[in-house]
Amino acid sequence: MSELELHTLLVQGVFLVAALTVPALLFISAPYGRHARGGWGGQMDTRLAWMVMESPSVLWFTAVFFTGSQAWGLVPLLLWALWQSHYVQRAFIFPLKIRPGGLTPISVVAMGFTFNLVNAYVNARWIGEFGTYEIGWLLDPRLWLGLGLFVLGYKINRRADAVLAALRKPGETGYKIPRGGLYELISCPNYFGELLEWTGWAIATWSLAGLSFAVFTAANLVPRALSHHKWYKQKFPEYPSGRKAVIPFVL
Repeated sequence: MSELELHTLLVQGVFLVAALTVPALLFISAPYGRHARGGWGGQMDTRLAWMVMESPSVLWFTAVFFTGSQAWGLVPLLLWALWQSHYVQRAFIFPLKIRPGGLTPISVVAMGFTFNLVNAYVNARWIGEFGTYEIGWLLDPRLWLGLGLFVLGYKINRRADAVLAALRKPGETGYKIPRGGLYELISCPNYFGELLEWTGWAIATWSLAGLSFAVFTAANLVPRALSHHKWYKQKFPEYPSGRKAVIPFVL
C-alpha cells in the first residue's frame, strides 16, 4: 500500500467516525465539563488533559507538514499558519484559563489524542505533500472565502470563550447564564465559531481531508451543543426561550 492510499483510507475513516459519533453523542453526553460523571475510569487534571489531547494538532501536525515536498511554498505555509493559529491557542493557552481543580476521564483524553494524531496527519500531509497549491491559488476565491470564514469563526470562538471565562469572579463556583453578543441568539457560540472555522478550512484547502474534519467537527459539536442547551434550560427556569442551541435562528 502506498502512502497516498493509506492517506485516503484514513480520510475515509474520519468520515466513518463522524457518522458513528452523531448517534453516540445524541444519546450519551461526553463526560467532561458540565456533563462530568463517574463510571469512565481514571481521571486527570482537566488543564493537563486539554494540553495532552490537543498537542498533536500543534506538534505532530508541524512535524508531518515540514516533511512534505511542498511545505516551503507560500500557500502551504499560509495554510499551516492558519491551522496553528487555532491550535496553539487551544492546546497551550486556553487550558491555562480553565478553572483549576477539574477532572477529565483519561479515556476521553485518549480518544481525543488518537483522533488528533490521525486528523493532524491527514491534513498536514495533504497541504504539505499530496495537495497542489501553486502560487496561483492566492488568486482563487476559494482560498479567500475559506480564510474569511476561518477568521470570522476564530473571532467568534475566542469572544465566546472570553465571555464564559468572565462569568465567574475569583472564588466563585457553579454556572451562570452567559449573556451578550451571540449568546443572545444561541447557547454555544464557541461551537458555532469552530464550525465556521473548519468549514472555512475545508473551503480554503478544497480537500477531502479538510472536508472530513469539518464534517467530524459538526458531528462532535452539534450534539454536544444540543446537550448544553438542554442542560441550561433544565438548570435555569428563566433561561431565554428564544435562544437556539448552536446555529442562530436555525438549530
